Amino acid sequence: MPSPIVVCRPGPARRRRGAAIAASLAVLTLAAACSGGPGSTGTAGVDAGPGAGPGDDRAGVSGAGVSGADDRPLVLTTFTVLADIARNVAGDHLRVESLTKVGAEIHGYQPTPSDLQRAEGADLVLDNGLGLEAWFARFIGSGSTARVTVTDGVDVLPIAGGPESGAPNPHAWMSPVNAGVYVDNIAAAFAELDPAHAADYRAAGARYRREVEAVGTGLLDRLADLPSSARMLVTCEGAFSYLARDADLTEGYLWAVNAEQEATPRTVAGVIDVVRERGVPAVFCESTISPRTMMRVVESTGAAFGGTLYVDSLSPPDGPVPTYLDLLRHDADVIAGALTAGHDDKEGR
Repeated sequence: MPSPIVVCRPGPARRRRGAAIAASLAVLTLAAACSGGPGSTGTAGVDAGPGAGPGDDRAGVSGAGVSGADDRPLVLTTFTVLADIARNVAGDHLRVESLTKVGAEIHGYQPTPSDLQRAEGADLVLDNGLGLEAWFARFIGSGSTARVTVTDGVDVLPIAGGPESGAPNPHAWMSPVNAGVYVDNIAAAFAELDPAHAADYRAAGARYRREVEAVGTGLLDRLADLPSSARMLVTCEGAFSYLARDADLTEGYLWAVNAEQEATPRTVAGVIDVVRERGVPAVFCESTISPRTMMRVVESTGAAFGGTLYVDSLSPPDGPVPTYLDLLRHDADVIAGALTAGHDDKEGR
């Protein structure tokens, strides 16, 4: 029988600019000129969160340009999820922007010369690490801007299967447990950047951690009575390893990283077999990926398509997941609702 990819787990001073920056700008300018085209995602997006302040976790609208009148220290993050988490810790004291815009595919992002200029103008850059931003070392390596990797201290899970097998799975923010590590690292970085408001950053971080942890607790409660055969989270990409671990779910997916060509006939057939054998009630796919391959699993097994999950990016303010908390709640609701639907029906008979 073909083997699917299945993983079982238990439950502010500005830095000076020098000749190195000019050289990097020249390289990025040439790269941008050569790599433009339908596949390029190198459009700079400022996700500053209009009116963002303490307790305001709106994602904001991406756009070009920075407010020249705002003299607060500038924190730049690599993607929108990090920006929203950081804003909830920063409150009104710092200006937080996302390098990439809402909806951008973070794995293959191509930075532009203006991105490098923005990074050099920042007081602090936050990145996820764990290989998520494959472009980041080249992007930031020549600069002198302070940098913090927010996954430091996370209990890292490896990617299982595919060419990246054994490498760190970068999607650690999908775990409410790990999110606490992110928040603590961000609060500590902000306290170092702006010591006068260190107590505010610690207090805001503690409040935000409690909100995030409540989402994880709620998911566990909703899945508590789910039988073991149905306790499987099947997705297109293996981006939910950490959430599956938190929720005591077996994980299955069509490909390990965000590359749809890795869904080979063998892996698709393997997932179909496992879904049939276990009677998995529902399968899912991510918002940045076409679900057409997963629909073959649906058609071949009778499992329901449980819905669309969000991972790498927030939505615009009028979308379903304009904040990180909204993203976690949305995914928890979709997963719990689809996996428990059949079980609840049986219990009601």
